[in-house]
Amino acid sequence: MSIEPVYKRFPKVPIGRRAAAFLIDFAGVWLVSSFISGLLFRGVVFILLWLGLRVALVSSNQGQSLGHWALDMKVLDARSAKIPGLLTLAKREGILGLGALLAMIGLSVALANPISFFLLVAPLAIDCGMALGHPEAQQAFHDRVAKTILIQTRRGYSLDLRLKRLFAQVRRRVQK
Repeated sequence: MSIEPVYKRFPKVPIGRRAAAFLIDFAGVWLVSSFISGLLFRGVVFILLWLGLRVALVSSNQGQSLGHWALDMKVLDARSAKIPGLLTLAKREGILGLGALLAMIGLSVALANPISFFLLVAPLAIDCGMALGHPEAQQAFHDRVAKTILIQTRRGYSLDLRLKRLFAQVRRRVQK
């Protein structure tokens, strides 16, 4: 095994792609949980769906959730460079899921109370913003606590590349 840190041996994922993958997962879970009435029950369903998508699916799908699969990324254990175990994924996604839950509540009250919106979205912004402060490994708070990293992979749908190609074709056709 190399003594070089794992995050130096694998290609880093740009912050924009990480955010897009998070938004894909967040939107999917939010959409399904939005059909539930009652804020408390909706929150419980949101957390259960989040853990199902980001822990159970990731452990059985080679380190990829739906958003990570769509944008060619996967989660690895920073120490062993392997897919993290269920406990590590649960720790990682528990922190991120709590931030996502607070953001969901903040988004639902955004028009009625903008100050609450900012207060409820702040934990998620701080958690994910920590990746900007660590340029070498780009680990967010939940990654540092769980000792995981996010790397690029060739396995996935390559949604970002397909969209770039589609926009380039549309631009060429419009210019003609």
